[in-house]
Amino acid sequence: MTRRVIARRLMSRLWSRFARRAGRGQCLWLVLSVAAAPLSAEGIGPDDIGHLSPGWTDELLAAEFTHPTTRYAHGVLGDAIEWSGLSLRFVGQGGAPWGLEIPLPADHVFEDLEPRLIDLNLDGRLNAVMVVETDMALGAALALYGADGKIAETPHIGRSNRWLAPIGAADLDGDGRVELAYIDRPHLAKTLRVWRFEARGLREVSSKTGLTNHRIGDNFITSGIRTCANGPEMVTVDANWQRLVASRLSNGQINSRDIGVFSGPASLQAALACR
Repeated sequence: MTRRVIARRLMSRLWSRFARRAGRGQCLWLVLSVAAAPLSAEGIGPDDIGHLSPGWTDELLAAEFTHPTTRYAHGVLGDAIEWSGLSLRFVGQGGAPWGLEIPLPADHVFEDLEPRLIDLNLDGRLNAVMVVETDMALGAALALYGADGKIAETPHIGRSNRWLAPIGAADLDGDGRVELAYIDRPHLAKTLRVWRFEARGLREVSSKTGLTNHRIGDNFITSGIRTCANGPEMVTVDANWQRLVASRLSNGQINSRDIGVFSGPASLQAALACR
């Protein structure tokens, strides 16, 4: 049994205990439940914030996947267990905590390791999560969730058993807007894609082939975003798993450079630490 399976089952047990305590009235969280559908076909952008519920400006404290499921037998992350729910925990402007439970439709799963908390408005507060959401017939997409449920998502890859591996989210080109980065089909297409969150959704900015960040069966993703002397860079490996590569977004283009030998996770961590 992999460590990932053990961790997932432990999380499930912990969540069950939390739910039982909540049912006995021992938890002070206000818990809401929403469906996973986006508020509009195009999602929510910074221009819409004044028209959203007050919860959009609340701070996101924690997020976790819930309800393990084996209904999608892709197993790209080393086992056949995925997730059918997402739990978000916020604190309101007055300091009151509240929670949001998001169940997925029966033909979707979260095919991911963990939700990634991000500052979508670049105002210093975490307010959204970035996750891999898979349609079992159409493959993976990168999705954003927040206080109003689903905010936006990229298109699904287009067929079953096709996945993407997130790199991270940041203002990658200094234009005051958040970009999301991932490797599209890290075992096949090996393509870095960058999408920008703007106006009312996600727009693809640029892409570059010949890069990857995951091998089939790994229960981790080999990439990240670092900020060294010259601004944010996406760190991945080359398609042959020999070299570390740093990529920057500038003027709508991805520029990549070799930054050394890839010799395992320690070499990646050193690169992410700007060493």
